[in-house]
Amino acid sequence: MIQGCTSDAGKSVMVSGICRLLARRALAVVPFKPQNMALNSAVTADNGEIGRAQAVQAQACNLEPHTDMNPILLKPSSDTGAQVIVHGHAIKSMEAADYHGYKKVAMDAVMQSHSRLIESYSHVIVEGAGSPAEINLRDNDIANMGFAENADCPVILIADIDRGGVFAHLVGTLDLLSASEQSRVIGFIINRFRGDIGLLESGLDWLEQKTGKPVLGVIPYLPDFFLDAEDAISQAQVLDEGTSLKVIVPVLPRISNHTDFDALRMHPKVDLEFVSVDQPCPPADLIILPGSKNVLQDLERLKSSAWSEQLNRHLRYGGKVIGICGGYQMLGDKLSDPDAIESNQQETVGFGLLPAETVLQPEKMLKRVQAAFGADFQLRSLGLGEPDINHEHQISGYEIHCGITTFTQGGYTPLIKLENGLYDGAVNEDNNVLGTYLHGIFDQPSACDTVLSWAGLTQQASVDLAGLREQQLERLADSLENSLDADFVNQLIDLNSPQDLLARWVK
Repeated sequence: MIQGCTSDAGKSVMVSGICRLLARRALAVVPFKPQNMALNSAVTADNGEIGRAQAVQAQACNLEPHTDMNPILLKPSSDTGAQVIVHGHAIKSMEAADYHGYKKVAMDAVMQSHSRLIESYSHVIVEGAGSPAEINLRDNDIANMGFAENADCPVILIADIDRGGVFAHLVGTLDLLSASEQSRVIGFIINRFRGDIGLLESGLDWLEQKTGKPVLGVIPYLPDFFLDAEDAISQAQVLDEGTSLKVIVPVLPRISNHTDFDALRMHPKVDLEFVSVDQPCPPADLIILPGSKNVLQDLERLKSSAWSEQLNRHLRYGGKVIGICGGYQMLGDKLSDPDAIESNQQETVGFGLLPAETVLQPEKMLKRVQAAFGADFQLRSLGLGEPDINHEHQISGYEIHCGITTFTQGGYTPLIKLENGLYDGAVNEDNNVLGTYLHGIFDQPSACDTVLSWAGLTQQASVDLAGLREQQLERLADSLENSLDADFVNQLIDLNSPQDLLARWVK
């Protein structure tokens, strides 16, 4: 199990790298995160929902994502409440205090998934959450040492030296653990190191002498490294000279699945900027309203920050607007939440840019999608021919939403033709507002080129995101091969049981 001294210490990336390192040796390896709190999620092959990071780790293992890889997913809808997803499906929304009491039930679900995985795989690489030294969260813990103790799992602590204070992070975290928890820590990994390793060696010697634990690796900082973010928003981009399309995405208070825009961040001809909802919208060619875990309240926040006026001004001056999932729902005339699925607010007025109304429903839509752009959209907007799901205008994506959107009048063009012959999304009569429930619409180069062409980009240079992710996983595994203790790697490869590592490495 990889546990971090802080959030964003590198746990998700380290698990991805170890998974790929072992998968390259044809070992049966699988990722596992007992509990994840994140608004970036993915749809599994069995039509469940897990954290996005575990879907990437599954790719590192050459596996399809499965709900057992992340049995508990918490999706915050407010500062104190979250939707609780167990084995891929939402059961209810809970306040933090109520969930604390629910953890014993959640632990049963965690151990059921873990038992199924260890029956099918020789190597289960586990990711912790946050830090194991959160004193106020230790009781009934299922995300860090609580799980490790229950499963008798060896633990590696990882810390990010790029933040500074790495020795304090490691020693302080270890010191705050109980004696039994300390005894299952087999060593440390220091992440994102830059510079001359020789200047660090005296500190490494001190750390090993102070704690009696070995440093299992110092992982170098990888410039321009890309993997899907578990939750944090990255502003990193790849830009060529002469960038020709400016794209703005407002950072909603409950923004979800902002990994939709990774392909745009990596696009050499797109300048993508995430902006605060309280910030005036900069001049742009395209504004994209993202998904949200609390659509009605995020819409109210946008309206209170004058985004209605900003969107209308943007459209008057020739700009275009896209709404994805929750952003799509916001584009309509009205949104309703009669069953308090996301909040106690029952109804609000949308931006009125599409002739549609949305009602949130208790049953969440979770599915993977193969589709093509609709014929009317292609002919009217792009001058393309009849859609063909099997050819160049294919779209692969996924839906995660609670709403049902219906159109109250004409004046729109269906956007996407689904496999079942039905349609998703719409483009307005003026051909400057587009909405869809489909996440991942930018991930395939041909689909991304089509949408960006509609938005005004003339240069087709979209990135194959899946290919880029694969390239980065290989790069990461190469770095770990060169940086991790060779004896430790060999022990990990030949592992008969987790207790082997405990016996070998704990002094």
